[in-house]
Amino acid sequence: MRIFAPSKVSLLYQMSLFDIILLAVALAMDCFTVSIVSGVIMGRNMWRTILQMSFFFGLFQAAMPFAGWLATAHFVQYIETFGHWVAFLMLAFIGGKMIWESFRPSEHHAFNPHSLTTQLLLAVATSIDAMAVGISFSFTGYEKVSDLWVPLTWIGVVSLLFGVAGHLLGVRFGRIAEGYIKPELIGGVILLCIGVKILVF
Repeated sequence: MRIFAPSKVSLLYQMSLFDIILLAVALAMDCFTVSIVSGVIMGRNMWRTILQMSFFFGLFQAAMPFAGWLATAHFVQYIETFGHWVAFLMLAFIGGKMIWESFRPSEHHAFNPHSLTTQLLLAVATSIDAMAVGISFSFTGYEKVSDLWVPLTWIGVVSLLFGVAGHLLGVRFGRIAEGYIKPELIGGVILLCIGVKILVF
């Protein structure tokens, strides 16, 4: 049973297309940052990995708000209480592992952007906080599944595009800075910062 009482007045509070695009861009920023890290580590344009990881970013960024919208009536308290902790712990684990491995010989480095497991972990970790957006949808006039397809489509597509752009930028940056930086050290620090941001804000 949903806790939102449908009304004609509530439809007036649905977001405009401009608002939806701004929201999609805001949600995509973590994906963009992680994609830059992945691109730096890859060192060259490997389109299968780029498109696959970007697809997962888009898929989960769109799916999590839908899950939040569905779960509002029964799980909103748990989502608000524990969701950011789960995202933080996942990113802290991956980021901490990358930092640790950056000080070890390269043959011991285990962070692999081509790994399906790594891609899924990053996609889930960077999208968990988007569940809160789905919760807010329940209180801003999105009463039916059919009301959600426009914002969820925009969120998914923008995250996918930002994922591709981030990878390409990361590859380019990695080439320029090759020999001057430790990609996994910087990547690990960035993932930790994203996790702290999700936890604090």
